[in-house]
Amino acid sequence: MKLAKLALIATALVGAPMAANAQDVGTTVYGNDDKPIGKVVSNADGIVTIDTGSHEAPLPAELIGQREIGYSVNATKGQIDEMMAAQLAAQQQAAAEAQAAAEAEAAARLEAALVVGAEVITADQQSLGLIDEITDENVIVKTADEQLVTLPQNFFAADVDGTLFALANHADIMAALEQVGG
Repeated sequence: MKLAKLALIATALVGAPMAANAQDVGTTVYGNDDKPIGKVVSNADGIVTIDTGSHEAPLPAELIGQREIGYSVNATKGQIDEMMAAQLAAQQQAAAEAQAAAEAEAAARLEAALVVGAEVITADQQSLGLIDEITDENVIVKTADEQLVTLPQNFFAADVDGTLFALANHADIMAALEQVGG
């Protein structure tokens, strides 16, 4: 339904027989209902940006024409605000989907990398050791000198190459281990 409205507005805007004009910043632009849409806040590279009070709507300059009332477009303020709100919602949805996909990909990489025998690298690129055991909540890493280091599973990440990282540097992990008497 929203796409149909956007298509209708876009068709109305494109179908408007208006001459291209260079609008000055601060100029009021009116809708086809003769009511103000907003003021021009910028005009660059063929795009006139109008502040509607709700959105800064970029419109192609060729869609803005001169009428007896002043500069105008073949749409109302409500239609332009609705179109901008729909675009922002679509952008937010796409960003949320991209974030969710990135998080799922990171989780899958971590799951694939978090296995007994895998090497663990610290945040400062030093070898911590090899995974000796994995429990429901913890990962036990055996260092080169046979010391066991227990870290929570959420303390790990895997990079795009599948390299397993502990989310702290080597010195901090070893200092924490000494504090607990390990």
